[in-house]
Amino acid sequence: MNAMLHDIAGNIQLGDTLSNSGKSMKGYDVVLTNPPFGTKKGGERASRDDLTFLTSNKQLNFLQHIYRSLRTDTGTARAAVVLPDNVLFADGDGENIRKDLMAKCNLHTILRLPTGIFYAQGVKTNVLFFDRGKTDTGNTKEVWIYDLRSNMPSFGKTNPLTKKHFDDFIKCFCAGHMQDRKETYSIENPEGRWRKYSYEDILERDKTSLDITWIRSGEGTDDRTLAELLEEMEEKASNINNAVATLKELIKDLEE
Repeated sequence: MNAMLHDIAGNIQLGDTLSNSGKSMKGYDVVLTNPPFGTKKGGERASRDDLTFLTSNKQLNFLQHIYRSLRTDTGTARAAVVLPDNVLFADGDGENIRKDLMAKCNLHTILRLPTGIFYAQGVKTNVLFFDRGKTDTGNTKEVWIYDLRSNMPSFGKTNPLTKKHFDDFIKCFCAGHMQDRKETYSIENPEGRWRKYSYEDILERDKTSLDITWIRSGEGTDDRTLAELLEEMEEKASNINNAVATLKELIKDLEE
């Protein structure tokens, strides 16, 4: 996936990686990252003091850390970040962070990825592409969304996701000449996967949600083998057991 994002974002080269250490990181030209989706024991608010919105949602904290790390003097600093769906619709601080991101950066593209290709089965993820503006306001004018999730087959060991599946998105993305972008969605073609929304359209949505889909769900085809289905069931059972163990630890801490 990182190699695919490398091609999409336009010959990205990274000399350093972002971490969530206490060190303040600034002045990056490019950030290409897939931040962790949490830890076994979570729920606490960030302890660092350089974030505008302190939240217990680790992915929202990472997102703030990423766009704050981009340099502001060139207008060309950019990022491509893999994040779960909750970042797109979380309320409270989530809405504030989305507004802050769109103010400071040009959030020009969201790629809705197929289900289950990252982390645990069933986890829904997206790639956010944004450029840091020279100013802190008014940078996002419109957001283009490519839906690679709706009415897509199930991906797994027998049907792996490949670079070929991104060919149409790469064509629509128009790296280096975004002014030539054209929607494939229309009233005549409501199943088109490439659609734009104005900044005003997004502000009018409940909680300024960026979790947007317009393609009607079909029945689809499940190509998973019995072994893959069993593996998914075992993984879900393990996740439930881990969640119960975590809750027991939290209850124990509260009682103490």
